[in-house]
Amino acid sequence: MARFRLVPPVYLLLSILAMAGLDRLFPVATVLRPPFSYLGAALMGLGLAVAVAAALRFEHYGTSVHPFHQPTALVTDGPYRFTRNPMYLGMVFALLGIALWLGSLTPFVVIPGVASLIQRQFIRNEERRLTDAFGPSYVEYRRRVRRWL
Repeated sequence: MARFRLVPPVYLLLSILAMAGLDRLFPVATVLRPPFSYLGAALMGLGLAVAVAAALRFEHYGTSVHPFHQPTALVTDGPYRFTRNPMYLGMVFALLGIALWLGSLTPFVVIPGVASLIQRQFIRNEERRLTDAFGPSYVEYRRRVRRWL
C-alpha cells in the first residue's frame, strides 16, 4: 500500500491559509499599512521567481523536483550556486512577502515553524539521498554552499 505524503506546495498553501487566518482572527499589531505593505508583493514575487528558476534547472538536467524521488543529477548552477535549497528558500521568501502584505505581526509566527518543518520533513532526507547518489561531489558542494543562505 502506498504511503500518502504531503509535498512542499501543500505545506505552502496550508501556511498561507494559517497566516491569513491569524491575521484575520488575531491581528496583534499592525506593522505595515498600505501602500508600504504592498512591498510584500515584491518579496512574494521574488520568492516565486527563485523557486521557479530552481525548478527549471532541475528540468534542464532531467531530474525530478519531487522530494521523494531519487535524484538523477546534481544541480549546482543557477540559484544553486547561492543556496542548496532555492525552492524551499523561495517558499520562505513568498511567506515573508505574504506576512508583509497582510501587515500584522501574527502571520510572521508561522514562518519559523514552516522553515523548521521543511528542514525536518524534506531537506535532511534529500541530503542523505544526494550523499548516497553523488558521494564526494555532493559533499564538496555541501561544503561550498550553505543550506539556506
